[in-house]
Amino acid sequence: MTASTHKPILVVEDSVEDFTALGRAFRKHALPNQLLRCEDGDQALEYLQGYGKHESWPQQLPVFVLLDLNLPGTDGRTVLETLKRDPRLQSIPVIIFSTSTNSRDIEDCYRLGANSYLTKPIEYAALEEKTRLLVRYWLNTSELPSTN
Repeated sequence: MTASTHKPILVVEDSVEDFTALGRAFRKHALPNQLLRCEDGDQALEYLQGYGKHESWPQQLPVFVLLDLNLPGTDGRTVLETLKRDPRLQSIPVIIFSTSTNSRDIEDCYRLGANSYLTKPIEYAALEEKTRLLVRYWLNTSELPSTN
C-alpha cells in the first residue's frame, strides 16, 4: 500500500444518483480511500483552497479530483483552470468525468491541464469497469506527487 491509498478522493458531482453509483462502483473494488463529495465548483474550491467553511479544517489534499464539467455555480472548466494555476494544488491529478463527448470540451479540458478525460457511462456495468481501471491506473500503477 502506498501513501496515496490513505488520501481521500475528491468527487465534484452535483448529481446524487451519479455520486451514489460511483461510490458503489468504487466500493466493489475495495477502494481504501474515502470518497469526499462537493456538490458544485464553489464548494470544491472552498475545500481545496481552504477558505469559507473549510478555513479551519486540517484537511488532507486528495490523491486526485474526479471533476464533472457541468456544475451549478462555478463550472468544472473554471475549477480545473483555478486548480492548475494554484502552485499548491496544480500537481493534484484532475480527471474529468463528464457526460459530454463533445470534442471541443475534451480539447479545452486538456488545454486547461486535465490529466485525463473520461466519459460517464450510462450502464452500471460499464461504470464498474471504468472505476476498476481508474483505481488500477491512478492508485496502483502511476506514481503520484506527494501533496501536503
